Amino acid sequence: MKNWKLLSVILAMLVFVLAACGSSDEEVKEETKTGSDAQTEEQTDAEESAYPVKIESTIEGYEPVTFEKAPEKIVVFDLGFLDTLTALGVEADGVPTSKYTGELEKYNNDSYTKIGSLKEPDFETIYSLQPDVIFISGRQADFKEQLEEIAPVVFVGTSSEDYWNTFLASTKIAADLFDAQEEVDAKVADIEAAVEEAKTISAEAGKALVTLYSGTLSAYGPDAGSRYGFVHSLLGFESADTALENSTHGQQVDLEYLVKVNPDVVFVVDRTQVSAEEGTVATEEFFNNELVNKTTAAQNGKIIFLDGVNWYVANGGLNTELAKVQEIIDELK
Repeated sequence: MKNWKLLSVILAMLVFVLAACGSSDEEVKEETKTGSDAQTEEQTDAEESAYPVKIESTIEGYEPVTFEKAPEKIVVFDLGFLDTLTALGVEADGVPTSKYTGELEKYNNDSYTKIGSLKEPDFETIYSLQPDVIFISGRQADFKEQLEEIAPVVFVGTSSEDYWNTFLASTKIAADLFDAQEEVDAKVADIEAAVEEAKTISAEAGKALVTLYSGTLSAYGPDAGSRYGFVHSLLGFESADTALENSTHGQQVDLEYLVKVNPDVVFVVDRTQVSAEEGTVATEEFFNNELVNKTTAAQNGKIIFLDGVNWYVANGGLNTELAKVQEIIDELK
């Protein structure tokens, strides 16, 4: 009998020890699980901490827009910003009717909703898309209030008053909204490297004149306020005529003016590539004549015809800005 009592005591002690061990294991598991869950929650919090994001437009006159999450339905009027989004792998749902080339060529497809022209928005179509945001620039500025009735509006265009910094501000909007700062930084670094290379070329190029041909000829001043003033201020080309008007549309000139100014380099933005009018003389034919051939630029083969789409309507994008600078480098090397 004593042996049975002793055996009962031993069994009871074993049960108690095993129960204690099981409890300890469960506590360890629970602690481990709690720690893992806490780490997951911290990661989720970190991911969500990017929002809300307050986005400032690239120019004054627009209220900041706060986004609680990344916009999904996107309407884009500014083709430079559309180029930036494309460079980052972000697609737009609505784009204007325009001529799309290069990286933007896919937007010629009818599968992308057309939201009017660059200067005349189709408000009904835009409303039907129920966008989360509408990105605009100068050509749509007069429609700002009407567009704001549909969705938040962000101005993403560049300013001729401060071209480079407004370009960087535009890329920052894309980086902040779509968590793409590293990609943006890398592409901006490529552009900056190309700018430095262009400066070494411009230092030896002589005096340059930037013109735009659209059936008639306009020339652009070298300072802030000029649509193409950055060719001088950023890329370093000396101006062939510092008295030229500094404006968005430039100053209308004739071929006799080219002979008088006699630039070493003439850059020609070919707007006919964007919207050629019936009866317009082909750009190269317009410059191939006895008068122009008297200029130093013509005699040295330095009349440079630039891509009209990139320079006139799709400027200010991560891909197009690099293409523009590289185009000058390639032509003048």
